[in-house]
Amino acid sequence: MTSADATPVRVGVFGLLGSGNIGNDGSLEAVLGYLRAAHPDAVVDALCGGPEVVTARYGIPATRLHWYRGEYRTASRAGAIAGKGLGKLVDAFRTAAWVRRHDVVIVPGMGVLEATLPLRPWGFPYALFLLCASGRLFGTRVALVSVGAAAVSRRPTRVLMRWSARLAAYRSYRDEMSREAMRAMGVDTARDEVYPDLAFALPTLRGDRPDAPGPVCVGVMAFHGGNDDRARAEEIHRRYLDGTTRFVRALVADGRRVRLLTGDACDAPVVAAILDAVDSPLVTAAEAGSLADLMKEAAAADAVVATRYHNLICALKVGTPTLALSYAAKSDALMARMGLDAHRHPAREVDADRLLEQFRSLEAAAVQLRKTLTERNRLVARSLDQQFTALTAALFPAAAPTHTLREAP
Repeated sequence: MTSADATPVRVGVFGLLGSGNIGNDGSLEAVLGYLRAAHPDAVVDALCGGPEVVTARYGIPATRLHWYRGEYRTASRAGAIAGKGLGKLVDAFRTAAWVRRHDVVIVPGMGVLEATLPLRPWGFPYALFLLCASGRLFGTRVALVSVGAAAVSRRPTRVLMRWSARLAAYRSYRDEMSREAMRAMGVDTARDEVYPDLAFALPTLRGDRPDAPGPVCVGVMAFHGGNDDRARAEEIHRRYLDGTTRFVRALVADGRRVRLLTGDACDAPVVAAILDAVDSPLVTAAEAGSLADLMKEAAAADAVVATRYHNLICALKVGTPTLALSYAAKSDALMARMGLDAHRHPAREVDADRLLEQFRSLEAAAVQLRKTLTERNRLVARSLDQQFTALTAALFPAAAPTHTLREAP
């Protein structure tokens, strides 16, 4: 923490924040909570995807991540292609100028070193590389905090991610699998630590538990496979949507109430398709704009079946028995950490009959699973306290004079 007569530490936060993904925003909220509690004198601003949303919601100044506003739209016309190309050059200077104004930049969680969803190398991987390279150039400490990582097969993306990690001053990962993935991609991870996802540091907000049976929350996703599945993305999506719809229909046939959850603005068409296909008053859609909203929904439910990673986190954090429609190894690792490793189903191959059988098994074990989650959440909270202590030692040496900055090789 800075003293009263010292110059306040200038802290930047960086990522696809305020862009419609409430999991990413939850990670930001957790880091802002840490900064306000441990370093209240820090001056904080953001370089992010949705600056207007971040400023309105969190009260910090924010700058748009990309100069070209159509960065994440497919470019087919000559003007759009030229705009994107020029934007890459402009962003190199914009990012460097922004980084130079800071003492510390934090990348709060998120799967910034993975490609488990479709990803172009010259989009966010390039932006992250510019950040980390600028940090090393200007002596600004860049921290990748409890981030997700996965082995990347496409060489341009892999190279950008590897160098981003190497150039960062601090790295920690949200699971052991992420650390191992970076080691396999040529990053020395010997001094990198593993901590839980930052969203677990948010306050646990519980909704009212009704005396009558609660609903089943089904978290859905605009799932089209991963970065290597582009050729069959539509086939994967149709299979996922069909299997999930048939599962919801089976719950309704049993007289169960169903609440559909999302985690990103792009999931809305999936909700609409299920509502139209099932057409029952027993099926409703939650309007969740934050992880706090998702936690309240999950806490009021008897059980949760969910795809998106942060839907799973919210359900597990409030202690609700949860079955994962797993689309990536990070979901498997999360369920194992929380003691629910047996309760998983592949999102790429949703079999409604098998899923219903697994769901009934989940509910039969509900009492014991709630006890397991209570204990695992205690361990997670303790580990995140250690994460924030380590972060202070690494990034704010004046606040922890007995520690020295750990420079990543």
